[in-house]
Amino acid sequence: MSEEIFRERDGSTLLRPISSGDVQRVADFLHAELNGRLSSATWASAIRPSWQATSPNHGYMLVSGERIVGVYVAFYSARRVGESVEKFCNLSAWCVLDGYRAHGLRLLKALLDQGGYTFTDLSPSGNVVPLNRRLKFQQIDTAAALVINLPRPSWGSGVSIVTDPRLIERHLDERNLGIYKDHVLAPAAHHLAVIKRDRCCYVIFRKDTRKRLRVFASILHVGDRDLFAETAHQIYSYLLTRFGVVATFVEDRFADVHPKLSISLRSPRPKMFLSDRVSASEVDYLYSELTCVPW
Repeated sequence: MSEEIFRERDGSTLLRPISSGDVQRVADFLHAELNGRLSSATWASAIRPSWQATSPNHGYMLVSGERIVGVYVAFYSARRVGESVEKFCNLSAWCVLDGYRAHGLRLLKALLDQGGYTFTDLSPSGNVVPLNRRLKFQQIDTAAALVINLPRPSWGSGVSIVTDPRLIERHLDERNLGIYKDHVLAPAAHHLAVIKRDRCCYVIFRKDTRKRLRVFASILHVGDRDLFAETAHQIYSYLLTRFGVVATFVEDRFADVHPKLSISLRSPRPKMFLSDRVSASEVDYLYSELTCVPW
């Protein structure tokens, strides 16, 4: 195992870490087999996040001969949690060709066998959720509402919303500036600086597709919960008028009070993590596929 290459007994299917040199081939595979709406170039950009200067791999892949037959993409980061620095591995796109499904779990096992990480799975598909539970993953509380975005005049509110990168940087504190610089090139991340007097709330959101309609957004990061609550109407209006987003998914972790024209979700999409050092409240959605893959 010195080269991290593992072979089945029949010698026909290899399990290999995805190296930087493999990214384009993996991107071509995901474009062809998982989501053709994303170009190979978009996939490749997503797999190589700007913050990930060093990482053990980009996930793992299954190879039969010279052909890729399965991949499990992963994103790595080192994050400060409390007084310590925690290593995270975010499990992302998992795709295996039908004839090789029996090998699919080898990809997951290879990732989880890497010691010292907190693992997150922030968009597990329906059949992956029970598998994760058997592997001792815990669910994050994702209670949320779907807010209908309504137009609202901005004059007289004292609120301004900035999207120009140069202006955003001027208003952010040290912590949020670091997050912004790490994610400014992330393909799925959109950035707002919401300013009221001398206060600023940094917001990251992604655009989402539901029922084949790409008119939804999900909030991924809120830098100031109090200011977000004060300016929520202006933010939702801005998402509608500037980005064409008609409704926004907002988890209670970001805003526990929602506008009247909103719907509490009965079954919000699950998010999961595996760790013996980090609690659910310490897991966020940054440095992950949610900021990188514009599904």
